[in-house]
Amino acid sequence: MSHEFHRIRRLPPYVFEVVNKLKAEARARGEDIIDLGMGNPDLPTPQHIVDKLVETVSKPRTNRYSASKGIPGLRRAQAAYYERRFGVKLNPETEIVATIGSKEGFANLAQAITAPGDVVLVPNPTYPIHAFGFIISGAVIRHVPITSEEEFMAGLERAMRHSVPKPSAVVLNFPSNPTARVVDLEFYKDMVKFAYKHDIFLLSDLAYSEVYFDDCPPPPSILQVPGAKDVAIEFTSLSKTYSMPGWRMGFAVGNERLVAALTRIKSYLDYGAFTPIQVAATAALNGPQDCVDEMRSIYQTRRDALVQSMSQAGWDIPSPPATMFAWAPLPEKFRETGSLEFSKLLLEHAKVAVSPGVGFGEYGDGHVRVAIVENEQRIRQAARNVRRFMQNADAILAGEHPDLRLGDDDPLPADQKKVDV
Repeated sequence: MSHEFHRIRRLPPYVFEVVNKLKAEARARGEDIIDLGMGNPDLPTPQHIVDKLVETVSKPRTNRYSASKGIPGLRRAQAAYYERRFGVKLNPETEIVATIGSKEGFANLAQAITAPGDVVLVPNPTYPIHAFGFIISGAVIRHVPITSEEEFMAGLERAMRHSVPKPSAVVLNFPSNPTARVVDLEFYKDMVKFAYKHDIFLLSDLAYSEVYFDDCPPPPSILQVPGAKDVAIEFTSLSKTYSMPGWRMGFAVGNERLVAALTRIKSYLDYGAFTPIQVAATAALNGPQDCVDEMRSIYQTRRDALVQSMSQAGWDIPSPPATMFAWAPLPEKFRETGSLEFSKLLLEHAKVAVSPGVGFGEYGDGHVRVAIVENEQRIRQAARNVRRFMQNADAILAGEHPDLRLGDDDPLPADQKKVDV
């Protein structure tokens, strides 16, 4: 058979895979690549969470099938978190479902609520699953540029007027991956009014709710708006908050109808996360939260080091108020290359990996996403590499391969060298 499968045909080549392949090839040659591409937290999971996992995994009964919607104690812990953090009361039985990471939850919700040809409004740029979860489900995506809150709202109104059939859902993501943009509760109030006006669901991705810095108020939840539960569902994750990305533990909460739809789909697809992981996640939510404050402090120090050192290197990067990412405009000399080509050049000549902005949508092509998932010394090492890269920009753009190795005037202390794994 020579034909391509229908759903696969709707998926373009994964842009990030281009950089990932080059990164793997460089490392195979023994090159030291500083990876600021994937948002993969490098901080250790807090010890009390690990201890609870170890304690629970030794009990034979916990090795059996788990609960697809999440064990009761975990759902109660998530309800307690929402009441403590946002002042929002949730029913653990009908308004909360545990997911195997927020990405899985988002994709399975798309399967649950989407019919072929449905129109879904998605911000651009945004995290890929926000669009492709619905594309895989057969939906039609209408991209709405998000340069400002006002322009985004105006774009949504235009989309409602000119889309056939009428859109069924709007995706929201604040703090935003990749742009780190944040919004206040007034914006969410406007979005809830919009949803009531147009009879449309709001799907909020709040995965970075706890990764914010001193110059940013704690990000709100859309469910804080009166009446929001009638139109909105919200996704959260423990991946970034507690440095648990590989544990794959997240939640969907809010609108009973949407939660029920996701729960039903999941009941056919999985038995939930491994029970010891769910128990340990319960300990994370119910336990001491000073580890979250420490996480924020570390990322803020790294953020400040990135912005300062890259500025000294000749690359001005706006300081992100939240998330573990900086949304960096391409340096002036490289603006015409596009984000993918710039990312390839940066990897080849500066040995620094970043994520091309075009991978998050066409409106992201003038930027790259820089993840602060390396320690401060490595970030400053990356900036030194970038400084030499910028100094040789003309030669690099001309296709030459200048020697950018460290010279006597720019030594790198041995204790700042690190082998990536």
